[in-house]
Amino acid sequence: MKMLINVPETVVADALRGLASAHPKLSVDVDNRVVVRSDAPVAGKVGLVSGGGSGHEPLHAGFVGPGMLSAACPGEVFTSPVPDQMVRAAAAVDSGAGVLFIVKNYTGDVLNFDMAAELAEDEGVQIAKVLVNDDVAVTDSLFTAGRRGTGATLFVEKLAGAAAEEGQPLERVEAIGRRVNESARSFGVALTAVSTPAKGSPTFDLPEGELELGIGIHGEPGRERRAMMTSHEIADFAVNAVLEDLRPSGPVIVLVNGMGGTPLLELYGFNAEVQRVLGERGVAVARTLVGNYVTSLDMAGCSVTLCQVDEELLRLWDAPVETAALRWGR
Repeated sequence: MKMLINVPETVVADALRGLASAHPKLSVDVDNRVVVRSDAPVAGKVGLVSGGGSGHEPLHAGFVGPGMLSAACPGEVFTSPVPDQMVRAAAAVDSGAGVLFIVKNYTGDVLNFDMAAELAEDEGVQIAKVLVNDDVAVTDSLFTAGRRGTGATLFVEKLAGAAAEEGQPLERVEAIGRRVNESARSFGVALTAVSTPAKGSPTFDLPEGELELGIGIHGEPGRERRAMMTSHEIADFAVNAVLEDLRPSGPVIVLVNGMGGTPLLELYGFNAEVQRVLGERGVAVARTLVGNYVTSLDMAGCSVTLCQVDEELLRLWDAPVETAALRWGR
């Protein structure tokens, strides 16, 4: 596989140096692998810290900034960050109002964030946690006990981030994050396998003419493989899988997310099919976001995330945000 890299061992560090030069409003510690909004800590404001293995960009470092995360901790590719990173991040963003850890449900992330919470609390930082486990495709996987954390991570980081920006207290910001996770479900589809820099070739075999329904963001197996389907057919399968579990009683925000290797031309066409299915099922759409936000390196494919919202959550979604990958209202 051809990749725009130097050597696999420096991929993350090289990317962080590039991020720093492109976005001077971020404070990027390349050696310790911590990305912080440059004005942190903000007096009276709850800090939001998230992180995970690299390879899912712009998640999480691309979502650091006003209205979203206070800091992010990038691990090696598809590898959890270590507790020391989270402790450094918590210390950097804590204003005395406490820090919320937003954790995707992968075993390494959960263990390391739990350990970091204990260490940070020993240093006098009040910590709360929200676990994101929105993927309806499978119950357990190679990386998780229970459901995987995928596209809803963006919703939790945005909506809890907006609440924190308003100056809401830690327990309230945590409650909003938990409510968002409970109100969101996702389903992903892979058209090709993912290739990591270390391996330099596809990490699993997905034959020509087949797709994987319910894939994870690290290339974990999904529900089943089928012969290639049309965008119309994929939308029927994915959206119905989400709706069968979520069963929304009100309007939803839609995220049509690319896995890294699918062009926007295809994603917008797929969004048209997603909107068709929602209309046929009588689900009102309040907002829609289309693009590459929670990716899997070069994997071709997509995921659909629906988050049921009320007036408060919709207000928090519309609140200003200014990050490298998501910005509006400023």
